[in-house]
Amino acid sequence: MNPFILTLAVILLLLILWLVQLFNSLIRSKNRVQEAYSDVDVQLKRRYDLIPNLVETVKGYMQHEAKTLQAVTEARRIAMSAEEAPTRAKAEDMLTGALKSLFAVAENYPDLKASGNFAKLQDELSDTENKIQAARRFYNGMVRDFNTKTQTFPNNMVAQSLNFKPFAYFEVTKESERENVSVKF
Repeated sequence: MNPFILTLAVILLLLILWLVQLFNSLIRSKNRVQEAYSDVDVQLKRRYDLIPNLVETVKGYMQHEAKTLQAVTEARRIAMSAEEAPTRAKAEDMLTGALKSLFAVAENYPDLKASGNFAKLQDELSDTENKIQAARRFYNGMVRDFNTKTQTFPNNMVAQSLNFKPFAYFEVTKESERENVSVKF
């Protein structure tokens, strides 16, 4: 057999093996990003499920704060209907702001603050917020890894030709969210 043809066949075989390995790696990374987004989704669902209980608990104490309760309910509805990471992040920021307002207004109701049910819901919501933050960090790490893999040479040529699109980060969008807020109970 001609050594040139043999060398060409080996190079072609190595190129095909590299392309298969790269494609499989991109698919694994894409699936990890989607799984991480699903984890964020699970924690957000938990948060959404807690909010009606919190609103119901607060209603009895805060009859004159209907506007605040309505803002929380509306923010929850918008957040639940958001789909893509950037849109969802904005909706989540709005919901977080509404919840902060609710807790700030609760300061004016000592009986509410002393309520065991309110304290339990507040603790559960706080725990859920921590889990959401952890899930967001994990998701953003998976997005970083996937985007880096699809944007570095020579992977970018293959990823582009196979239509692998970069994922968006789940980022805090409001400057006020970047600052610590002091709410005491």
